[in-house]
This record gives sequence, C-alpha cells and structure tokens, in this order.
Amino acid sequence: MGVSSIAPALPSISRALDVSTQQIGLLITVFTLPGIFLTPVLGIFADRWGRKRILIPSLMLFGTAGVLCGFSTDFDQLLWLRFIQGIGAAALGTLNVTLIGDLFSGNDRATAMGYNGSVLSVGTAVYPAIGGALATIGWFYPFFLSALAIPVGIYAAFALKTIPAQNGNSLSSYFAKISDALKSKKVIGLLASAFLTFFILYGGFITFLPILLDQEFGQSSLIIGLLLSITSFVTALTASQLGRLTLRFTEQRLILTAAIIYLIIFLTIPTISTVGGMIVPIMFFGVAQGLNIPSILNLLTGHAPAEFRAAFLSVNWMVIRTGQTVGPYILGLVYVYLDIYGTFYFTAGVALLFVIVSSTLLRPHFK
Repeated sequence: MGVSSIAPALPSISRALDVSTQQIGLLITVFTLPGIFLTPVLGIFADRWGRKRILIPSLMLFGTAGVLCGFSTDFDQLLWLRFIQGIGAAALGTLNVTLIGDLFSGNDRATAMGYNGSVLSVGTAVYPAIGGALATIGWFYPFFLSALAIPVGIYAAFALKTIPAQNGNSLSSYFAKISDALKSKKVIGLLASAFLTFFILYGGFITFLPILLDQEFGQSSLIIGLLLSITSFVTALTASQLGRLTLRFTEQRLILTAAIIYLIIFLTIPTISTVGGMIVPIMFFGVAQGLNIPSILNLLTGHAPAEFRAAFLSVNWMVIRTGQTVGPYILGLVYVYLDIYGTFYFTAGVALLFVIVSSTLLRPHFK
C-alpha cells in the first residue's frame, strides 16, 4: 500500500504541489529509506520484547502518518510525513513472515507462506488501480487508504496470539547465534537468491519491460499496467498452491525451476515482435514468482529459531531492498551503453547466475 497505491498518483501530486519530475520520486525514496536502517533494529526488539509490541505501534504509525500525508499543504511537509510513515512500515515486511514462522510449522507453514505470497501479489495488482482511480478525484485521496492499518492494529492487539518474548539469552549470545546462522551455506544461498530475484524483478521486469512496451510497441500506460497485472494474478494463483507443491517437491527444487524460467523468459523477450506475444512470458514470470519468493521465505523462516527469527529475517529484508535498488540502477547503465534489448540479455545473465546459485548452494532434490 505504501508504494503501489501512491505510484499512479505521482504525476497528479507533482502538478498539485508544483514539484519537478526529478523530485517527485523522493516520495518513494524517503518512504523506503527507513526500512534499510531500522528493520534490523526493530527485528531485534521484536525478538527481545515480543512481536506485538513492535507490530501494533508500527501499524498505528503507518496508518496515522499516511492519513496525515493527505492533509499536506506543501511538498516538504509531505516528505517528512512519508518518512515517518516509512518508519511505521519498516518492520511490517519482516514481521508478517516472522509471525507465520511462529504460528505454523512443516507443510502448514509452506501453505500459509503461499497464501501470504498470494495476498501480496493481489495487492500489487489491485492497489495501483485503486490508487489511480482515487487520484482522479484528488491527488491526496490515495494516502487515505493507509487508514486501514489502524483497525488491523486494533484487531491484532486483542485477537493475535504470539509466542512469548525470548529474553533468556544475553545480547552477546543472541548476536553470536544470528551470526552463526547467517554463515550457513544454505542461508547464504537463500539470501543470494533473494537478492537476484529482486534484481530481476525491479530491474528487468518492472523497470525495463514497461519501457520496451512503450518505446517499441507504442502501448499506453493503461495497457502496460493491465499487462503487468496479469503477472500479479498468476503469481497469486501459483503461490496459493505452494502447500500442495511442497508435498511432492522440495522448495529448493521450486526455486531452481523458477530460476530456469527467468532465464528462458529474458532470452525470449528480445525475440518477440507483437504485444500479444508478450503475454506468454509475462504469465510465466508470474508462475516463477509464485514458486520462488514464498519458497525462499519459507526456507529462511524455518531455518531461524524463534528466539532470533525476527532479527534473522530482517537481514533478508535488507538484502531484498538492496536488490530493488541496485537492479534498476545497473540496468540503467546497460541501457545507456547498449540498448533496451541489451538490458534483457544482461538480466538473462543474472538469471543464469541465479540458476548456478540455486543448483549449487541450495542443492535441490525431489521429495
């Protein structure tokens, strides 16, 4: 909600507050920035103090600051409120996965993680449409969607049951256990897989596929948005079946399969000459996402003992944020020195690296 519902409103905000196109992107940057630095700290607090003591204030801050953004009268004020809202959002991406790890185990956890991936994908598909529709009424209306976090926080305060805070270990022992867990070959492979996944997603797919559809196929923003939404719905459908898939295949096998699909997709895209032809790789990208991301999260969650699960998973969130940032930047350089098709071949090279990582460090096998 913090990004997807706001993105379609950026042009309207730019005009309403008299902000240049170069500056308007700061509304995304100042929102995501606190997560890079605060997520590990909040993860530690969630382990030491309990999940709800971090989760509920985070939801309330996210919702309140988001609503106040809608009442901003100038851009500087809006940036500060977005930064505060980003502080509220910093722990949410880690805590929802941490809570799944606390509440479920075995195949039930894989099923729950798949449903979580489905919800995220549906939100990714639906929120831009909702935000865009609200922005046609007024640039500030998409921010009011954040108010939904407040009743969620109230509900969680009374209904959510979490494991007790783990305070038995000293801080030195606590950090030593996290460090030991992060040195595992399997964990390194999973973190590398997460980085490569979001490099591919935010670089080759989200950033440069729309540019290709615009420059080479002359498609409107509406059509591009609808095409990208196909991916999210296919991802949701695929992820919802993760519990069934893991009864037959290991998560490692599903991750390797996704990496191979990424490789084929980005080698294929430069050869497609029609918009209709693009639907096939777009759909298969959704399949790969539905197999890949919930599987990575499920394996990481299962690897972390409850007493440091939140801090452990916050490292993954930092890795994801890094991939999101680095992917578009590096492919932007490729675009400058080569061309639009060069970015897809480069992304295919990243996907090949992903295949190597997932087939060696994760050692996939059939159940």
